[in-house]
Amino acid sequence: MKAMKKTLALAVLLPLTMASASALAYGGGMHHHGGKGGDCGMYDGKRMFSQLDLTAEQQEKMTAMRDANREARRSEMASHRTEMQAQHQKMQQLVLADDFDEAAVRELAKQMSEQQVEHRVTMLKQRHEMFKLLTPEQKTKFQQLQQDRMAQCQARWAEKAKN
Repeated sequence: MKAMKKTLALAVLLPLTMASASALAYGGGMHHHGGKGGDCGMYDGKRMFSQLDLTAEQQEKMTAMRDANREARRSEMASHRTEMQAQHQKMQQLVLADDFDEAAVRELAKQMSEQQVEHRVTMLKQRHEMFKLLTPEQKTKFQQLQQDRMAQCQARWAEKAKN
């Protein structure tokens, strides 16, 4: 019976462990993967913004915002590293415990989810600030570029599904 509980705990916590490892490795931010079709679904604002004929002033402001956001992410990552390590240790303890403590697992999962939500809100707020710099024409062009990119991705996914 204990083996079954440990297996169940492992099945529940393994995705959480992998998610937290991913967050530790990548800072929970935007990732750019190389290779064919690797960036499908990934936000690539810098590359797309470069196709919008930004004015020199817009480019300067975008660069300043990106630099400030990067520095904020780095300092946030440094301050949260200890907390994430503690959460990882807690996950390990819960997996290896003799009895499965569902309440503790739920509480830990809730804390981790809340951190991801806060990170996502911050990221979208920063993105919104960058979009406010665009003219209506640039916003329209950006939306068209996004639609074109998603169409290309869907074609790649369909081709991959055939294989």
